[in-house]
Amino acid sequence: MNRLIYKIDKVGSVNDLKLIKDNLSEPSENEATIEVKSIGLNFADIFCLHGLYQAAPKTNLIPGLEFSGIVIKKHKSVKDFNEGDKVIGITKFGAYATFVNLDKNYLIKLPSDWTFEEGASFVVQGLTAYYALKELGNLRSNQTVLIHSVAGGVGIYANRIAKEFNCTTIGTIGNENKIQQISDEQIDHILIRDKNFIKNLKDILGDKKLDIILEALTGKYFHQTFKLIAPQGRTIVYGAANFATHTSYPNYFRLIYRYLTRPKVDVMKLIEQNRSIMAFNLIWLYEKTDYLKSLLNELIKLNLKRPKIGVIYSFDDLPQAIRKFQSGNTVGKVVVKISD
Repeated sequence: MNRLIYKIDKVGSVNDLKLIKDNLSEPSENEATIEVKSIGLNFADIFCLHGLYQAAPKTNLIPGLEFSGIVIKKHKSVKDFNEGDKVIGITKFGAYATFVNLDKNYLIKLPSDWTFEEGASFVVQGLTAYYALKELGNLRSNQTVLIHSVAGGVGIYANRIAKEFNCTTIGTIGNENKIQQISDEQIDHILIRDKNFIKNLKDILGDKKLDIILEALTGKYFHQTFKLIAPQGRTIVYGAANFATHTSYPNYFRLIYRYLTRPKVDVMKLIEQNRSIMAFNLIWLYEKTDYLKSLLNELIKLNLKRPKIGVIYSFDDLPQAIRKFQSGNTVGKVVVKISD
């Protein structure tokens, strides 16, 4: 089957991502062929293209972790899905394509009242937030949770999940322009990460301490916020936006500087203060299919609101969508739409 893919021969620059024709083989055992309708963008895509993502191939890479579409063909061993089913897929790279073969274990049916764009915006950000808070953070009722980058896809879902447990949520954003766009998300406190950030955070907390910090920045506020964690509290690190770049090529001098000045923690202090730092990369759960599906089922049972879509680009404009995503000026999910 002929298809179109975005492929980079050697990682290093977003500019080297090319749209080319490709041939897709017949689906293998347990696989279905999906006509892709929408693709969700993630920070991991940028790190992959820049060669900063260890789990990704450094050559002949088709980026992309999540998509939605329609089953158009399947191997005879696949009984869970039928041709014509609308589905959501999570893949270990390869979603920047018009057609994809994927194992049935990484497909779920698209909710009947969701659009394809919403379907392509759910799995990665929803699972990241759920795994961080519930599995690693041991989220409990009535806790106080600090969520960095609360206007992003993961941040929005993290707040929704925390509110399901009646937690007090404090969300941070980079600039005030995003406040109005997330005003309907029931975030208890929204703080701008400016020179008054820590003071304002302390004013909100009063005599309380933070129970969980959802950390995606790993920058200058790491230690300052970590000092505000209660005994038995946890910082969960799921990203490193401090290392992200807004240009086509990585700024290696800046990356080296940020690497050398990255936050470091005294293990003995962790023992003494009874606090924890945990970190993860969702891609490493990909091979644990049963566990991954169980987490996804738990997340679905929470019956959270539909994904918040920030901006939609056409498939031809995918490189522009990446640059928009890099800018940090989006709220919710950046989605690439192939067709209705």
